[in-house]
Amino acid sequence: MNGQAPFAGWRVLELSNGIAASYCAKMFADAGADVVKVESEQGDSVRTWSAGGPPGALFGYLAAGKRSVVDVDPGEISALLAGADLVLTDLTDGWTLDDITARTGSSAVVVAVTPFGTTGPYVDDQVAANEFVLQALCGSIAGRGWPGDEPVQAGGRLGEWLAGSFAAAVAAATGRHALRSGRGEVVDVSTYEAMAIGMGGLSAMSASVLGPDSLLYGRSLELPSIVPTADGMVGFCTITAQQFQDFLVMIDRADLVDDDELASFAGRAQRRDEFLGMVTRWTQARTTQEIVDIAVAFRIPVAPIATPEMLPKVDHFVERGVFVESQAGVLQPRVPYRSDAIATVTPGRPPQLGADNGRVHWPPRPGRRPVADPGALPLSDIRITDFTAFWAGPVATQLLGALGADVIKVEGVRRPDGLRFAGGRPPSWDQWWEWGPVFLCSNSNKRGISVDLATDAGRAIALELVAAGDLVIENFSPRVMANFGLEWDAVSEANPRAIMVRMPAFGLDGPWRDRVGFAQTMEQATGMAWMTGHADGPPVIPRGVCDPIAGLHAAFAAVAALVIRDRSGAGMLVESTMVEAALNVAAELVVEHSRNGIQLRRSGNRGPGAIPQGVYPCRGDDEWVALAATDEGARASLAGMLGQPELRGPDWQDRADEIDKLISDWAARHSVDHAVETLRAAGVAAARVTPAAALLDDPHLLARGFWETVDHPVAGSFRCTGMPFAFAGRPRRWIHRIPPLYGQHTDEVLTGVLGRGEADLAELRESATISTRPAGL
Repeated sequence: MNGQAPFAGWRVLELSNGIAASYCAKMFADAGADVVKVESEQGDSVRTWSAGGPPGALFGYLAAGKRSVVDVDPGEISALLAGADLVLTDLTDGWTLDDITARTGSSAVVVAVTPFGTTGPYVDDQVAANEFVLQALCGSIAGRGWPGDEPVQAGGRLGEWLAGSFAAAVAAATGRHALRSGRGEVVDVSTYEAMAIGMGGLSAMSASVLGPDSLLYGRSLELPSIVPTADGMVGFCTITAQQFQDFLVMIDRADLVDDDELASFAGRAQRRDEFLGMVTRWTQARTTQEIVDIAVAFRIPVAPIATPEMLPKVDHFVERGVFVESQAGVLQPRVPYRSDAIATVTPGRPPQLGADNGRVHWPPRPGRRPVADPGALPLSDIRITDFTAFWAGPVATQLLGALGADVIKVEGVRRPDGLRFAGGRPPSWDQWWEWGPVFLCSNSNKRGISVDLATDAGRAIALELVAAGDLVIENFSPRVMANFGLEWDAVSEANPRAIMVRMPAFGLDGPWRDRVGFAQTMEQATGMAWMTGHADGPPVIPRGVCDPIAGLHAAFAAVAALVIRDRSGAGMLVESTMVEAALNVAAELVVEHSRNGIQLRRSGNRGPGAIPQGVYPCRGDDEWVALAATDEGARASLAGMLGQPELRGPDWQDRADEIDKLISDWAARHSVDHAVETLRAAGVAAARVTPAAALLDDPHLLARGFWETVDHPVAGSFRCTGMPFAFAGRPRRWIHRIPPLYGQHTDEVLTGVLGRGEADLAELRESATISTRPAGL
């Protein structure tokens, strides 16, 4: 089969000045869309975000293959808006939604990605925020570091990339529906809400389900995580109890396997000096490669800590061809999904500012004959057989389910989704497997069935579901589906129209194919950890953001495959790897090093686009204010507050440590609320470093309907994350179906979808092929 570009023929207009909407547009350009970028006469600020001089390396990555038009001729821009299928905007450079929607056609989809969304108290109050301040607000910064130490941001502006990924997935689905139904959509995406889900939300979910004293993470760092070796650094991840026991055996401390205190994270934190001492004594006596080889043999998630220089040389990435050279001669990660049926675009050159003025002619789209219900949710015509577990895969299917797909989640009788058992209730509780907070908040909009896939009868059920559906999504290590006899050959034989999206950690081939990998491993292996932490300290993992990023890229790839199937009628296999999705959003490290020889690295709470920027302790117990001065006006106001009106231009950079001390002295005299109020009144972006549990009562999130109440038959009533976007003119309710009890819908699906009779069901129960209770509990 010859590959097709999914979005060939789509006209995408980008009105943005930053990362989020631009990355969203890049994903469409990679998949064949004609993307025209509208810029002010000064150009996108990302053009100059480089120590190597303009055009910035990051801009080259984001804008490759796009066309550039400078917004100087209102008639030209109006014509582009009238001819666009998809408009992606961050509402900078003076644009408003009313300006845009007044000039687009009735079938156009408009997606706005803004810090707080387009409505709500923080918008009404004109609260200023960059990525750093949003990290403070969303609970991300508050949870990273040890109590008593300065908490630290996640490096690399990951929240903006996360928001852009959410925007791309929803834009693809709504765009497909608009082309079929003739009805456009206005989508309001909030970066803050995306970050509340993907960067601060795990602890908020825990507090919502289990109560405020049961945070999944207080201020902490993982143990074990990143430690020095004889020749570098290595990162571990021990999610399960078995992995931690194996880790103790690996470091020659089998004598501690029965130490109940060390078995708990809280116990390790109390004894962290002792624990880290025994770990580093073992690791520093061995090379990184020796340690990786040993850990892989123990099936412990492990990775060398990637630096900008070493990333393109990693054997797995080299063998799989993960990094490609753009037409501009810059090395960058390739598109993070692959299929013989999908053609993607070789990275081109970034456009010169305004190079395409007068050269883009998009006639208005004619009215379309609807082939779908205009009022239906975008994916209401799709059924998904969902074999995913933990967080990355369920994020993908949850999003697709929120957008209308019928998602049937398949859990093993002997191997349920592991998140059911994570961070919830102890085994002494009745139905304790129904309390996992992250499971509950990432598995709404699904019907849940239990099937023992290791049996012939269970495999037959799985293949019948495949035959009755459109998409199959799984995120096991590659050998698992092979063991079940459910690889692509079996799926395509059961349903030639089926699309199978596989989400292995590292890929279906390559030296790391069979390695175990969680989000923490991806953050260690892709440079995200290298960019996080204090300048004089070790790398720190951002903690978890790779899971939703991987899920969102897989959802985008799934919709791209559906668009091709709409044209061809044929199914296809799609590989969407977790590590390559992470590499795409961490690409700045590689492109800066390739183009300019610059090795970016962590710098604590400082960062580009704002100076000063940091967190400072206020009066009270562990209360911190985050601030970012993003322009000269903010710096002048801050200088006056500090009693240093003479501070000018280069002083802020040259005297950065001294100024941090002045701000710390000022903040220490005030409560955090007073500090935030004073700074905002002076035009300085500021926020409390907010504990994650406080998100549940955040007035802006509540006003926008971000939290949706779930009444669960076991866990009771709790607030749950919905989606970080709203459709204009539609009620905001993304949870159409509460997360399923284990095996809750088995009978319903087997009879209603597969046509099985009661006698069949009785036989399947008798043989333990299906069950309403996980085996062995």
